[in-house]
Amino acid sequence: MTYDVIVVGAGPAGSSAALMAARAGLSVVLLERGPYPGSKNVYGGVVYGRVLDDVLPGWWEEVPVQRWVTRRSTMVLTGTQALTVDFRSGAWGQAPYNGCTTLRSDFDGWLAGKAVEAGAQLVTSTVATGLIREAGRVVGVRTDRPDGDLRATVVIAADGVNSLLAKELGLLPKTDPKHLTLGVKEVLSLPKDVIDERFGVRGEEGVDVEILGCTRGIAGGGFVYTNRDTLSVGVVVSVDGLAKSEVRPEQLVADLKAHPAIAPWVQGAEVKEYSAHLIPEGGYDHLPQLHAPGFLLTGDAAGLCLAAGIWLEGVNFAIGSGLAAGRAAAAHVLGGAELSSYRKDLESSFVLQDHKRLRKAPALVLSDRVQQRYPQLIADLVEGLFTVTNPTAKPGAISLLRGAAKRNGVKLRHLAADGLAGGRTFR
Repeated sequence: MTYDVIVVGAGPAGSSAALMAARAGLSVVLLERGPYPGSKNVYGGVVYGRVLDDVLPGWWEEVPVQRWVTRRSTMVLTGTQALTVDFRSGAWGQAPYNGCTTLRSDFDGWLAGKAVEAGAQLVTSTVATGLIREAGRVVGVRTDRPDGDLRATVVIAADGVNSLLAKELGLLPKTDPKHLTLGVKEVLSLPKDVIDERFGVRGEEGVDVEILGCTRGIAGGGFVYTNRDTLSVGVVVSVDGLAKSEVRPEQLVADLKAHPAIAPWVQGAEVKEYSAHLIPEGGYDHLPQLHAPGFLLTGDAAGLCLAAGIWLEGVNFAIGSGLAAGRAAAAHVLGGAELSSYRKDLESSFVLQDHKRLRKAPALVLSDRVQQRYPQLIADLVEGLFTVTNPTAKPGAISLLRGAAKRNGVKLRHLAADGLAGGRTFR
């Protein structure tokens, strides 16, 4: 069978690409290896939907939301200490909203449905096993179905990190564990009223907690997200560091749940689901080639995931890049435009502008000092500030900082250098 566009992978990137191509009037087939969109996908749980405003106006009225994130917390943990910077906004609980927690089995199905409504054909339980190439150009895909070869003018690969199709073309270099993290998550069941009480929210309000210092010194961090009647609790850690530590990832999740600051939130909860997946963390400097004759690469397959400490986002970049891929495919099929327009589109949008501006963030955030020394230093400094020393006079902040830095093996010049680097990175 022949189509204008074949999209491989019905995650947020693939469904967005199929949606845009179908809206342009192209014949589009969207292949999904699972029995339904979202069945094979894993993520922490927060979607930032501004990227959908122009494409699906009023999307918030029908998206399968669990809770609207009205409270964002950043937490620093040591073995016995916890420091939390907590922000809450009433505006985030009103349309058009800032972000929401969703379940991928719901969200992916909803977005793929929008592509189908636009005219795309969704084919599930089908694996793209390879590419069909002629005269140096991709002209289709082979599938695991009998006589299941499909041909198209453009193939869009949205088949996730370590894309087999991109590797077949030589677009993805040999996998480097230094540029990958492993996300591990448990979904814990709790009654809605219990979640509301423990997290101080009500109605559809939700909480997003990002955590540093909970991974036994392995580069990475943790998270807790509130869903309607479940919690998503997990860690994201360096694959290279995890292998060297010889610690199993589920042990890190168990550590997080047992911490005195987290344990009251999860007390009495039952594990409903356990999942894990690889995340591309190389950033802008390690993006692969995004196009080849007849072929586009998008979403996680293109390494488009931003883990910059302050911002931990993936789905919105997948959607943004997928929309751009769909536009580029339509321009190529209908008007003969070069597929290189895809990269130019991304460069002019938030997708690559954010990645480029924050290109140094992954190295800074995952550095040894930020991961292993600063959490304890920060906790010691704050504990010192709030410890009443009567009848001794209160020590000065600079004295406390020097003491905390010395106890944790941090030189003040390194602290100043990292502060300057952070200022330049996040300016």
